[in-house]
Amino acid sequence: MRGVLIAAAVGMAATLLGTPLAIRAFRLWGWGQRIREDGPHTHLEKMGTPTMGGLVIVAGVLLAWVVAGFVLGTVTAAGLSVVLATVGFGALGFVDDFIKVRRRRSLGLSKTAKIVGQAIVAVLFTFVAVRFAHTSTELSFTHETGINLGAFFVIWVFIILASSSNGVNLTDGLDGLASGSSILVFSAYTFISFWQFRHTCALGPAEACYPVQANDALELAVIAGGAAGAVAGFLWWNAAPARIFMGDTGALALGGLMGALALTTNTQLLLVILGGLFVIETTSVILQVISFRGFGKRIFRMSPIHHHFELAGWPEFTVIVRFWIVAGICVAVGLGLFYYDFIARGGLG
Repeated sequence: MRGVLIAAAVGMAATLLGTPLAIRAFRLWGWGQRIREDGPHTHLEKMGTPTMGGLVIVAGVLLAWVVAGFVLGTVTAAGLSVVLATVGFGALGFVDDFIKVRRRRSLGLSKTAKIVGQAIVAVLFTFVAVRFAHTSTELSFTHETGINLGAFFVIWVFIILASSSNGVNLTDGLDGLASGSSILVFSAYTFISFWQFRHTCALGPAEACYPVQANDALELAVIAGGAAGAVAGFLWWNAAPARIFMGDTGALALGGLMGALALTTNTQLLLVILGGLFVIETTSVILQVISFRGFGKRIFRMSPIHHHFELAGWPEFTVIVRFWIVAGICVAVGLGLFYYDFIARGGLG
C-alpha cells in the first residue's frame, strides 16, 4: 500500500508543479490548440490554448512508477508492458498533435497512419505481456472465462487498446471532461489491482483467488495509482476554463493505459462498464456516422454527444459535471460487479 500512495503523491506533485512550466514553454514554442471549424462557436475562444499537455501526464506517470519501483525494489514485466503501451500511444498522439501545430490545422495523422501505429504498439505490448509477463490469452470479464483466444489474442489486444485510446480521445472535447473521468477509472484499477494483490492464489481460498503474481498485481496498482495522481494534478490546470489541453498525446496515452490495465488484470470486458462514459461517447459518433451516411439524417446535433448537449443550450460546465456523474456511476457499477463476483466465488472480503 505504501508504494501505491507514494506513486499517487509523486504523480500528482509532478503534474501539479510541472504543468505551469509546460504552459509557459508551450506558449513560447507556439504549441497552441487548433479548433474544429464546425464545432460550437463558444470554443473559438480556446484557439491557441497550449496543447500537448499529455507530455506532462506521461512524464508524471513514469516518474511515479520509477520512484515507487525504487522504494519497492521490484520491476516486473507486467508493469513494463503497461508502460510500453502508455508511452507508445502517447508517442503516436504526440506526432498527431505536432502535425496539427506545425501545419496549423485541426487534422493530424491520417486514419491509416493512426491504425498502423496503434497496431504496432498492440503487437509489441502483446509480445511483452504474453511472453514475459505471462498474461492470460483468455477472454475475461472480472476474471478469466476459460475461452482461450489463442493466436487471435493479438487482434483482441489491438481492438481493446485502439478502442480505449480512441474513446478517451473522443471524450477529450471539453475542459477537464476526459481528465476527470480518467481519474475515476484509474482509481478503480488501483483498487482492482491491489485487491488482486491481497487475494492471490498463494493466499486462498482457491475458489475466489486471482491467478496472478503478487509483484505483478502490486506494480499494476502502483502504475494505476500514479496515473490517477498525475491526471489529478493536471486537472488542476485543465479544469474549466482550461489553461492547457492534454491533446492527443494525453488522450491516446491514457486510453492505451486503461486498455493495458484491463488486459493485464484480466478484466477486459469489465472495462466496457468502468469506462462506460467513453463507450457512450464513442457510440454516439458511430451512430451519427451510420445515420448520416445511410439515411442522410443526423441523430444528434453534433457528435460526440457532449457537443449535442452544448448545442442544446447546456452550459459547458454543466455538461462536464453531469458527464462526470455518469462516469462515476459507471465506475461504481463496475466495481460492484467485480466485488460481487469475488463474494459469489467464496471470497470473504
